[in-house]
Amino acid sequence: MNNFLHNETLWGLDLGGTKIEGVILKSVHEPEVLFRDRVPTGADQGYEHVLGQIKKLVDHMEASVGYQAPAIGLATPGTLVPRTGLLKNSNATCLNGQPMKADLEKILGVRVEMANDANCFALAETQLGVVKQQFPKARVVFGIILGTGVGGGLVVNGQALDGFHGLAGEWGHNYLNEADGSPCFCGKTGCNESILAGPSLQRYYAKHAGESRSLPDIVARAEAGTDPVAEQTLQRLTTYFGLALSAIVNIIDPDVIVIGGGVGNINRLYTEGVSKVATNVFDHVFETPVVKPSLGDSAGVFGAAYLVA
Repeated sequence: MNNFLHNETLWGLDLGGTKIEGVILKSVHEPEVLFRDRVPTGADQGYEHVLGQIKKLVDHMEASVGYQAPAIGLATPGTLVPRTGLLKNSNATCLNGQPMKADLEKILGVRVEMANDANCFALAETQLGVVKQQFPKARVVFGIILGTGVGGGLVVNGQALDGFHGLAGEWGHNYLNEADGSPCFCGKTGCNESILAGPSLQRYYAKHAGESRSLPDIVARAEAGTDPVAEQTLQRLTTYFGLALSAIVNIIDPDVIVIGGGVGNINRLYTEGVSKVATNVFDHVFETPVVKPSLGDSAGVFGAAYLVA
């Protein structure tokens, strides 16, 4: 492979709480996987160790293909503040307050582009996944993460948006309802995450049923019609999902909405939830496709690679 073709390759890293995954794609238009591997994150051993693990993985990637990365995209569990260059809101707390982009560029000797995992999810589904496959003309895509937490990513004309504070798409901590929510790590009570996230749904069920169950069990019991509290839990989910998402639609009116995360597997979101969005948007008409993703666990690392497309 000559130097020109080397420069066409897309290199991405997905930095997770337990693993760091790396991928090399052949090019933007031919996203064939040339390399894919992972190493443990080791966040409990501190910031410098995580940097070392990233360097170890990149060295392995470069040795495998025989040339240096032209640039590297990195999906992070936190947000890089553009103004300061420091990372914030990472659940791997040793990364918070660190100039990770600058440090990695110094260690690796290449340009590094960073975005949070929700932005990379949205970008991957736009460039390679369900949006590319079913809605190739979509210009504005909102990617939702509904899982242990609630996050979002915004892609416009094929590019993930960061925003002045690095907060573009972060709908998880918009205020929703203090009376029906719970305290959140962000400092608010009643934000979207404190009501819509999987653990929040399980807490609600346990409070009203007097016993704890997993979310899949709650969903199964509601669908079987055998548990009124399970049914109440899902109705609460779809009602607040409609309220929360209607605010996003009123502001950016996306062409496609993609829902990832474990809560995103609940089918009622795509029927009753969508109906509740229509009830709450400005003109009570909501025809935007709301779809499930197609890339699964690959979305983060593929999206990271497309940061340097």
